[in-house]
Amino acid sequence: MLGVGISCLTLESAVEEVSGWVVRDDHRYVCVTGVHGVMECRRDPELARIHNRSGLTTPDGMPMVWSARWAGRRDVSRVYGPDLMAVVLARAVERGWSSFFYGGGPGVGELLAERLSARFPGLRIAGTWTPPFRPLRPDEDAEVVRVINASGAQLVWVGLSTPKQERWMAEHVGTLRANVLFGVGAAFDLHAGTVPQAPRWAQRSGLEWAYRLGREPRRLWRRYLRNNPAFVLDILAHPPRPVRTIPDPAGTVGSGSRAGAPR
Repeated sequence: MLGVGISCLTLESAVEEVSGWVVRDDHRYVCVTGVHGVMECRRDPELARIHNRSGLTTPDGMPMVWSARWAGRRDVSRVYGPDLMAVVLARAVERGWSSFFYGGGPGVGELLAERLSARFPGLRIAGTWTPPFRPLRPDEDAEVVRVINASGAQLVWVGLSTPKQERWMAEHVGTLRANVLFGVGAAFDLHAGTVPQAPRWAQRSGLEWAYRLGREPRRLWRRYLRNNPAFVLDILAHPPRPVRTIPDPAGTVGSGSRAGAPR
């Protein structure tokens, strides 16, 4: 889709794919991508390469789903960041996996850990880290890596917003011992309760952007004005195309290059 490989999957198949990585002790990252992410990739070829090297790049917004169906993939459904986080954490409780939360504003990581512990009794939380709003110095970055590795976390949840979180995951996936890094952005604030979540009807109808714009107009109006019309024009000029499906003996869905299923 406009040069970005979107994984053709459902929420359930995404969880199965991620679970397989932990069982096999793989080390991968997940991009959760909508219109904003795709359009940022259009402007930045390196960011597009980061997305296309991911273990999964999930269809976070309904325009991704509609475009996939336009290309003939009727088996695709939305894999929304907050929903993916919730179902993976439920699986983590069952399997005993621990999570580390990296990102969010001051105090958000701690509040997130508190809220999720109450929602998912038995959830193992290895730690939280709120980075400053500036690039880390090499010594600071090395300390982050040391702390996360020492925590023993198998899952690292990254809430830095696009494109910062995708770059961070690509830079650290070979250094961190965690099996999966998830770039979930606003899911930190939504699950912590610091930002309200759009009603389900708005999410299903593709109008979540309008709800979010109404809640945070100063922060979001430029993004939506820049990206949404351009996405519609680009997708009409360059329709999405399906990629050949490679049989996956495990019966799961992942990236075409790694997990044996289509983007």
